[in-house]
Amino acid sequence: MKRILTPELLDSLPPDSPEARRSRRDLMRINRIMGNTAWFIRTAPPLARTGERALELGSGDGRLALRLNTAGLPTDALDQFPAPADWPASARWQAFDLRTFPAWSEYPIVVGNLILHHLTVPELAALGDRLAPYARVLLFNEPFRHHRTRLLWAFAAPLGGASPVTRHDGRVSIEAGFRGDELPLALHLNPDRWQWRITTTVFGAYRMVALRRP
Repeated sequence: MKRILTPELLDSLPPDSPEARRSRRDLMRINRIMGNTAWFIRTAPPLARTGERALELGSGDGRLALRLNTAGLPTDALDQFPAPADWPASARWQAFDLRTFPAWSEYPIVVGNLILHHLTVPELAALGDRLAPYARVLLFNEPFRHHRTRLLWAFAAPLGGASPVTRHDGRVSIEAGFRGDELPLALHLNPDRWQWRITTTVFGAYRMVALRRP
């Protein structure tokens, strides 16, 4: 199944439109069903060293970053849109596009949920090259690009009441997802310097944990 990048409808909608709000609610439910947030909370904090901060890429409403803070891992948010009005002072909101973010050196731990499938291979390579000098831990959860995942989505999305926007975006997200070692290799992770583990789930998650070798 060839990787194909197609623009997602949610990215073109006004953030406060009814369609966008409904799609974001769908995404919250999807993350809960897939266990994505629970996986980050279970996996990330034990990998942190004293005094380290994490950065969440493409934070959206910042929900994951806040949950990681509550779980004991100081986590800041990176998103090109401004912080929510109720964003706490205890966590920083970095209002940048990840392609132009200037402060990678402050974050030895970088996490991202359903964000990297938006990037082309050259963009992934550029991101990996920026992360490599500073990051020690990388955790990413992305769509698993597989015919089984696409069939599951085609059946479950209408049954679960997903909106037309979510149905479209879920399908194209799967088509833009990853399989095997595609993501670490696209990020230019050198196997002599990094060790990684890729797992997939029955609900279509592709999960990468990468640790820089001592």
